[in-house]
Amino acid sequence: MMMPDPQAEHRWLQRMLGNWTMEGSCEMGPGKPAEKTTGTETVRALGGLWVIGESRGEMPGGGQAQNILALGYDPAKARFVGSFVSSVMGNLWIYEGSLAGQVLTLDCEGPDFANPGQTCSYKDIVELVSDDHRMMTSRMKGPDGQWHQIMQAHYRRVG
Repeated sequence: MMMPDPQAEHRWLQRMLGNWTMEGSCEMGPGKPAEKTTGTETVRALGGLWVIGESRGEMPGGGQAQNILALGYDPAKARFVGSFVSSVMGNLWIYEGSLAGQVLTLDCEGPDFANPGQTCSYKDIVELVSDDHRMMTSRMKGPDGQWHQIMQAHYRRVG
């Protein structure tokens, strides 16, 4: 089996390597105030084709979460691919997405927290603001067909 050569998309992902602090806010539902969250993340390379992010953070409302994010680029699909798991969720999030400038939009299906047993569409949007600052915004598609922001986090490089 021949290992593919890293492409521009792989090199874009490599810009996420390093240690980061995170400050964010999560929407807790209609009529409820957003709650703050904080954490840390270490992003490492898996060869030149993948990045693996391991994070720990304070959950809105209290408690700790551990998360693992894996992102790569599939040249055969011409799409970014990946997955996300969390110690506080029982589902595996499977990503597929595209890059426009410095903004990576990852589409996935996940649980509809307002309707147990059902799923809905999500977008996790990663923007490289600078070499030392990135943002992640999560949106959920509502029953009205509109995208609603449910989370936004700012990551700042610490090493």
